[in-house]
Amino acid sequence: MTITIRLVDSDEDYAAWRQVRLAVVPNERADSVENLRAQAGPQHQFLLAEVDGELAGSGVVGKADLAGSGAITARVLPGWRRRGVGTAILRVLAGRAAEMGFGVVGSNVEDLGSVSFAERYGFREVDRQVEQVRVIGDEPAPRVPDGVEIVQVSARPELWRAVYPTVGAQAFQDMALISPLDVSLEQWERDWISDPDAMFVALADGEVIGCAGLLPDPDDPGRAEHALTSVRRDWRRRGVAAALKRCCLAWAANHGLREVYTWTQRGNDDMRALNTHLGFTTRTESLTMHAGLPLTGLY
Repeated sequence: MTITIRLVDSDEDYAAWRQVRLAVVPNERADSVENLRAQAGPQHQFLLAEVDGELAGSGVVGKADLAGSGAITARVLPGWRRRGVGTAILRVLAGRAAEMGFGVVGSNVEDLGSVSFAERYGFREVDRQVEQVRVIGDEPAPRVPDGVEIVQVSARPELWRAVYPTVGAQAFQDMALISPLDVSLEQWERDWISDPDAMFVALADGEVIGCAGLLPDPDDPGRAEHALTSVRRDWRRRGVAAALKRCCLAWAANHGLREVYTWTQRGNDDMRALNTHLGFTTRTESLTMHAGLPLTGLY
């Protein structure tokens, strides 16, 4: 049995990478081939694992959104697990992360088998992400606070960039994470919005004060991921976040979605409470695990 790990270098390869992603994480959307290709570069690499020429798994390595660390993810198709494929992928990912200059790498895992696999190589839990899901029904129109206007980014495309240095920057600083998020403007415009029609911005006196939206699933038109919900600090606890979220739910209902899901940090009690108030229920948790390089027991 010969295991080969190689860089993705064609649209066919990206499609194969997505195939693994969808098989291993079926409850979440996967980026399109176009979006994956846009992300790829020397500091963000996608890999495929093959056994005797047959697709067996995938990997990705690059800068994490968390400041100061790298991110690696190894995935193996169910039929190829416990045959050394995951270890082979991890070895290549760890080596490439070290070459990129990272001393610490992180990965998110959910099932007990993946947790045990990560712990074997020195990964330890540092945080948890909580997934909440909302079934879409007949959604009422949102009640917008006095003095606030909510518009779709499709109607005012210039607003999305305007969100970044104010509402976005405050959100990155205030998230209940082990370190602040480090998101560039390029990443913001490429990865944090997919359908401008499904993204909403709140304005007061012409100034941006909040945002929320949906990231539709290209493989399942019946569901979408709820994107970042954030409100400028001086406008928090005044009903803006709830109004923005209800705009998203109404959009989902009007476009035939059956489900919206969202991820919040373990320490973000306020946002989870708002989600619960709006009818979201907890579905699962994902462990954020970190390890120093070189990984223990890998070589």
